Amino acid sequence: MTSSSFTPAHHGIDYIEITVRDVSAAKAFYHAAFGWSFNDYGPDYAGIVGAEREQGGLCKGTPFVGAGAGPLVILYSHDLEASQNAVRTAGGAVHKEIFAFPGGRRFEFTDPSGNALGVWSQL
Repeated sequence: MTSSSFTPAHHGIDYIEITVRDVSAAKAFYHAAFGWSFNDYGPDYAGIVGAEREQGGLCKGTPFVGAGAGPLVILYSHDLEASQNAVRTAGGAVHKEIFAFPGGRRFEFTDPSGNALGVWSQL
């Protein structure tokens, strides 16, 4: 999943895999909400295209939902309000409206498969 010109950082986050109920629907959601593009590997998996290499994937399965079910993936945004609106328009459910924390602001949402994610921005 990595290109030959990229060297992963030791103990760094290398790849995020998001389990989804429907890969096609998840691709549509993430493309509409964040402009992501994908490499297709059949009906049950799509790689998330990053600037230098694939940075994650959408895997068909039963998502782990509920408190403590897995790590909270946090995305960055240059325009937090626009990102929150895009999530809603694409079919996501915002569970924590934009709130401030030391050094920034963020909101949290679930995608149509029930995966929890957050989006943050600097102040």
